[in-house]
Amino acid sequence: MDIIEFLQQSAGKWVSQRTSHQFATQQTGSSRSNIVVEMLLKDDLAVVKLCQRYQIDPAQSLCGLRITWDSIPERGEQKRAGTTLLVPIANQDSDREGKLLWDAGPAESASEPGRFVLGEDDALTLITGSDTFSAEERLWFASPNLRLRTSTLKSAGGFSMATFSSEIRMGGVQPPVSSTPSEVNS
Repeated sequence: MDIIEFLQQSAGKWVSQRTSHQFATQQTGSSRSNIVVEMLLKDDLAVVKLCQRYQIDPAQSLCGLRITWDSIPERGEQKRAGTTLLVPIANQDSDREGKLLWDAGPAESASEPGRFVLGEDDALTLITGSDTFSAEERLWFASPNLRLRTSTLKSAGGFSMATFSSEIRMGGVQPPVSSTPSEVNS
């Protein structure tokens, strides 16, 4: 499997159950979210603009991934929603690792690209950060419709949160990404 195949397998509608642990307060919690993962062609305007923001030639991008999520509030919780755009740029010597351009909205803007590594076990590790935090996320498939995810979040003072998520596909698998829109529609 290469990075594009992994991202294609991620496309669709998912429901996520997440358990988290806050290190500073020693509190644990759980939450549920609806997630929609959409593959984007490398010439999609959003992909091109993100490449330009990082001053990287858009032709180097492999594809784009738009992840839209909204929480399913439990009693007393406020509904949250967001969108993240990811664009992998493979290393010249390996398509299993490279730069990761990302945009999670104005609250989490990045000045430097992250990294991605697709291990020999076909688990994808994403490493991102900003001036105020760094995050490492590992994703893998237990089956085509069950994706698992762990993440750690570090702030300036050290580890601040760890999470585990199980995500079940609810539908919406997309066709493989190609370099031209006409190939997708044929």
